[in-house]
Amino acid sequence: MASSALRPAFAYTVVYVKDVAKSVDFYANAFGYHVRRLDDSHRWGELESGQTTIAFTPVQQHETDDRTGQVRTPKSGDERPSMEVCFAYADIDAAYKRAVENGATAISPPEDKEWAQRVGYVRDIDGNVVRMGSYVAKQTK
Repeated sequence: MASSALRPAFAYTVVYVKDVAKSVDFYANAFGYHVRRLDDSHRWGELESGQTTIAFTPVQQHETDDRTGQVRTPKSGDERPSMEVCFAYADIDAAYKRAVENGATAISPPEDKEWAQRVGYVRDIDGNVVRMGSYVAKQTK
């Protein structure tokens, strides 16, 4: 077993976006998060999201492009990024409604799934898929 010094805490999910300030504002309004930080250059923004942080940075990130490669964005609505952001809510139907009313594009409304979760999907203002679901009870053995 790895020592606790080598066991990481999940710290950030970074979402690459066209306009950091607009995305921070959108996520705060559509999904109910509080803004932790938006730097003066508008090249980095963060939302309070519990033990982890949702961060935003521009798609064209010259600090890392030449080290890690350019960010690939979907070319059409038929494509999606290789990841999605997932949020859990106590009232998924109300949360989904708020997201759509605040600019999220509806993909599929919440529906009950066989794994005992209610799930709906939207796209954010950059076309990223956001999965919105109810909490799932922990399984006991």
